[in-house]
Amino acid sequence: MDIEQWWPRLAQSAREWLVANNGDEVPSEIVEEIEAVGGPGLHDSWWGDEVPRHHTMPDAAVDWIEASANDEPTDVP
Repeated sequence: MDIEQWWPRLAQSAREWLVANNGDEVPSEIVEEIEAVGGPGLHDSWWGDEVPRHHTMPDAAVDWIEASANDEPTDVP
């Protein structure tokens, strides 16, 4: 499922954290919430291939969140 589909399903607090900390490592609690609403899970390659796995969003998702937060048109990463 693409970010545009699971983003609105996240709790407002999770969306606010992701906007305020866009580009930072995502805490496992938020990754688990993303997975619960249909997004990539803890072990999904979407998060990258680092071991131990650091949950940082790909650049396209960071750009999408920034555009969304600024009410700009968004392209699906």
